[in-house]
Amino acid sequence: MLIRRLMIAALIAYTVLEALAQRSRRLAQERASGTPEPDVRQAGRREMKDPPRDWDMTDERADESFPASDPPGTY
Repeated sequence: MLIRRLMIAALIAYTVLEALAQRSRRLAQERASGTPEPDVRQAGRREMKDPPRDWDMTDERADESFPASDPPGTY
């Protein structure tokens, strides 16, 4: 009975470790393939490619809080 439990635990451990190793290899291949990282800009109107003409303090605070789930306190 104890041997059976040990064998099952070893099989589960092997399966988990193999899945993690495959994920690690896949991520390494993606990095090596030169897949670009997503573009993330700094907050603020001057950091935008095409900034809007009407930009007020509320817009600034909302832009600075992204991607937070809570709205800015002055909204």
